Amino acid sequence: MTKTRKALAKAKSKKKRTGDGRLPRKDRRSKIIKRLDWQGVTVSVSYEPDWLGMSKRDPEAGTAHLEVRKVSPDWALLPITETGYRSHFLPRGAVEDAGGPVAYVRAWLDEAAKAPDFRRREQQSRQMSLF
Repeated sequence: MTKTRKALAKAKSKKKRTGDGRLPRKDRRSKIIKRLDWQGVTVSVSYEPDWLGMSKRDPEAGTAHLEVRKVSPDWALLPITETGYRSHFLPRGAVEDAGGPVAYVRAWLDEAAKAPDFRRREQQSRQMSLF
């Protein structure tokens, strides 16, 4: 075994795992999952405040990850995505400053819904087209 492999194996063995093979809570990434109702659409919001685990070393380098998924109804539109799913990376403090992940996403959806493009898409989805 090379020195690098030995060092990696030694570092790996130092991390104690629980009985089910998972890392202890302090070594796992934390993820917050919430649901919100936005204009009759159920939306799942997943938020990971320290996506890369960098804030332990440098608090300024922390990157947060936000995932937004449309849950129901299937036909509903969201102004921030055409597919019903959106992954978004942002500075760590932005979500906390907005009041949390649900408040951030609600404000984001409200602001994006004002765009003329979304209003046009929404109007077209309500009205049947012959062509």
